[in-house]
Amino acid sequence: MTLSIYNTLTRQKEAFKPLVPGKVGMYVCGMTVYDFCHLGHARVMVAFDVIARYLRHRGFEVNYIRNITDIDDKIITRANENDEAFDALTERFITEMHKDSELLGVEMPDAEPRATAHIDDIIALVVTLIEKGFAYPAENGDVYYSVRKFEGYGKLSGKVLDELEAGARVGVDEHKRDPLDFVLWKAAKPDEPHWESPWGIGRPGWHIECSAMSKCCLGDTFDIHGGGPDLKFPHHENEIAQSEAANGKHFVNTWMHAGAVRVDGEKMSKSLGNFFTIREILDKYPAEVVRFLLLSSQYRSAINYSEDSLKESQTRLERFYNALDGIGVGAVADVENDFSLRFHASMDDDFNTPEAIAVLFELARAINKSEGEEQAALAGQLRYLGGVLGCLQSDPQAFFQAGAGDDASWIEEMIQKRLDAKKARDFVTADTVRDELVARGVVLKDGPEGTSWIKQ
Repeated sequence: MTLSIYNTLTRQKEAFKPLVPGKVGMYVCGMTVYDFCHLGHARVMVAFDVIARYLRHRGFEVNYIRNITDIDDKIITRANENDEAFDALTERFITEMHKDSELLGVEMPDAEPRATAHIDDIIALVVTLIEKGFAYPAENGDVYYSVRKFEGYGKLSGKVLDELEAGARVGVDEHKRDPLDFVLWKAAKPDEPHWESPWGIGRPGWHIECSAMSKCCLGDTFDIHGGGPDLKFPHHENEIAQSEAANGKHFVNTWMHAGAVRVDGEKMSKSLGNFFTIREILDKYPAEVVRFLLLSSQYRSAINYSEDSLKESQTRLERFYNALDGIGVGAVADVENDFSLRFHASMDDDFNTPEAIAVLFELARAINKSEGEEQAALAGQLRYLGGVLGCLQSDPQAFFQAGAGDDASWIEEMIQKRLDAKKARDFVTADTVRDELVARGVVLKDGPEGTSWIKQ
C-alpha cells in the first residue's frame, strides 16, 4: 500500500516520498502561549498526533517538531495587563498546555523549540535576507521583508499580489517601502522585552521565528509542515518566502492544514460567545470522548462541535467498550486480515480516520458475534488498531465510570447501600435501590468479585 497525502501547495493528493527513505521530518506550528488552549488548538494537536503515530506505525522514523511562540504582541499585552513578567506568563501557560495535551492523549513531540531560545538564529536569518536583497532595515529600527522581491509569493495560498495590494489597509506603516511588506524584526518599545541586534534592541516578528526554528531543527528542506487552517496565509506563505529566499532551496515538500472548528454550525469566535477552552470542555466530558470527536472528521475537513456531537461521540465509544467489556483480551497485535487491510487502506488515504473508525466498528460487531479464543484475538486487534489512533486503551469499566462524572460517588454509595440491604436480607430495599440506579442509566453486574457498574 502507498501512503498518499493531500498537499496544500499542489492542491492534490500525492504519494508520500520522504527526502531520506524511512525517515520523516515534520514541523507543526504550535501555540502562542498567553492563555489556555482552545478547541481549535485541540484539533491541531490531535490531528498531527495521529499523523505522527501512524507514520511511526508504518515504520517511519519520525522527527516531530512542534514549536512554541513565547514572544509576540499578545503575550506582551497580557503580561502587562497582569503586571507579570512575560516569561513567567509563558512558562505558566506552557505548563497548562502540556496538561491539556496529556489529557487528550497527545504524545509529546520530539522537540518543542521556543522562539526566545533561537534569537541568534533569527538574527542570522534576517542578516542573510538583507544581504541577498530580500529585506531592508527601516529608520525606526524595524526590518521588513520585501514581498515583491520573492517571485513565488502566493503559491501556497493562491493569493495574487495586485489583489492583496488593493485590499491593503489605508493606514500603511510609513516606514514600509511597499504596503505588502511584513516585519522581520521589531524595534523595542519602552519597557518591552528585547534583545540586542545589528539594528538596535528589539524582538523578532512572528513569521521569521518559524523559519529559523524549522531550519535549526530540520534543515533547509524537510518533508512535512503542518498547522491550523488560519496559518496558510499569511504565516505559512511568509515562511516560504523567507526560507526559500534565504536558503536558496525548496522549503517544504508537503504542506498539511487541519480543518476549522465550527460550534453549532458557526465559526468559533469569542465575539459570538461560542469560544471554548479545552479545560472547559474536559470539565464536562471525558477526554477520550473529545479526542474521538476530533477524529470523527478527516483532519482537513471542518468539524462541528456541539453538545449533540459530544453525546454522539460518547455513545459511539460506549459501543466499542461494550464489545471489549468482560473479554480476556488475547495478544494485542496487528493481525493481517480483512479488518487490518481496510483500516490501513483508509489511513493510507490521507489519514482518513472516519473510514478507519468505520472499519473498527465492523470489528467490534465481529467481536460481539464471536466467542472464546477468536473473540479474544479480535478484541486484541481492536485494542491494537484503536491504539494507532490513540483510543480504546482504557479499561472498559474505568471508561464507563468516568462517563458518570459527578454521579460516580453517589452510584458507589447506592451500590454499598444495596449490598448492605442484601446482607440484611432486606430484598425490598435492595430492589428499590437497583431500580433507582437503573432509572439513572446505571447497569449493575454482580459477580464473584463483587458488583461492577457502567453508566449508559
